[in-house]
Amino acid sequence: MIEARRAQLSFADGLIAEEVSDLWEDWMRPADRLLDDVQLLSMVRQALAQRRPQSRTRGRQGTPAEVVLRLLLLKHIRNWSYAEVEREVRANLVYRSFTRVGGAKVPDDTVINKWALALGPQVIEQLHQRLVTIAQQHKVVVGRKLWVDTTVVETNIHYPTDSSLLGDGVRVLTRAMKRVAAIAGAGGAQLRDRSRSVKYRMLEIGRAARSKGDRGRANLRQGYERLLASVSRVVGQAKRFSREIETGVKTARDAGRQAVIERLRKELDTMVPRVKQVMQQTRKRIFGGDTQVPAKLVSIFEPSTEVIRKGKAGKPTEFGKLVKFQEAENQIITAYEVYPKRPADSALLIPAIELHHKQLGRVPRLVAADAGFYSASNQQAAHQQGVKRVCIPNRNTKGAERKRAQKKPWFRQGQKWRTGCEGRISVVKRRHGLNRCRDKGELGMQRWVGLGVMADNLINIGRLLAHPTTSPPDG
Repeated sequence: MIEARRAQLSFADGLIAEEVSDLWEDWMRPADRLLDDVQLLSMVRQALAQRRPQSRTRGRQGTPAEVVLRLLLLKHIRNWSYAEVEREVRANLVYRSFTRVGGAKVPDDTVINKWALALGPQVIEQLHQRLVTIAQQHKVVVGRKLWVDTTVVETNIHYPTDSSLLGDGVRVLTRAMKRVAAIAGAGGAQLRDRSRSVKYRMLEIGRAARSKGDRGRANLRQGYERLLASVSRVVGQAKRFSREIETGVKTARDAGRQAVIERLRKELDTMVPRVKQVMQQTRKRIFGGDTQVPAKLVSIFEPSTEVIRKGKAGKPTEFGKLVKFQEAENQIITAYEVYPKRPADSALLIPAIELHHKQLGRVPRLVAADAGFYSASNQQAAHQQGVKRVCIPNRNTKGAERKRAQKKPWFRQGQKWRTGCEGRISVVKRRHGLNRCRDKGELGMQRWVGLGVMADNLINIGRLLAHPTTSPPDG
């Protein structure tokens, strides 16, 4: 049975709250009141209730929705792993009080992970929108200004090389076939483990890649020929194992182990096409000299990962997903979006203005972005939507009128504000873990980014409400 709040507090809860009342950080008290919002708790409760048909009213008492929401946000507020959340909340009375765990048992890290999966990216997006609405009701966000920018959130993969990807494929396929052979016994094709020879081929390729000259290139090609031959045999063996499982040649004695074999067959069927794709793009690059392979696979574990170059000197190539952030006054991120395929920055400006208008009920007076968002059509469309000042530099302009406009005080002030907003990307990456997504898949990326954005907004809204100013928001 899922409840929104704990129905009854214990004596330990009151004792803990009294002892740590003066130890809370300044943003925690306002954030604690914000997270008591009825709609926020209702969204979480409904999402948790979807796991079972009668979860709302039947079954043993589950963890209240308020505890679930606060533990998930605390994880990203502190940039902890699930195991660290469990350990720190168990040991710290302040965190026990803030998360409403109190004197009760702290949930296991695996349970907290399942809660994140149960909420899903859509519910987290709705929670974020509700939090922005609450900030608007408290006059923290007005909507006079809009800043738009994009960044890359990397997936949790190693640096991709052709040999390492082939080695990953061989390791995964061999591991799955070993488990099938251990369950099914000696029936059907026998497994030949080529992991050792593949490892030697990878070492040879590494040494040849460090060598220069014609001999080094010849050794590199020869090493890849041997590696591809070994990988091809492993792939053929994996396909044969899959066929034998499907036809019943390899089978288990009981239903439980048979279910394991069927799951391993699905893993083989998933991984074989990915390894074959890596083999194909390796042949094109090594033997055909084609480095521009469309839809290049850079990880067999995260196949949706994109190769993105944003012109950074320190990291020219990034592997992950493009994420868009929109920020209004007082460092509040009003919207975010994870794109399945990287779009051009210039195509994101007008939809961002429309989303800002829909969400906050007004067109921004000032729109600021970097030069990647500029186009003459974007500037004209923004003015038609009601934006008075479009503060986006055009570095390629040769017109004297445009150059004069970019030197005006309002344009320079807007660019200064934009430069300050750029730090928001660094903060959410450094403080809330958005530099690298530890969750798996595209849905995991969306969950990870959404919770990180909510964590940052919660801290900023809490600090502003804890130290209110008499002056209105900037802009």
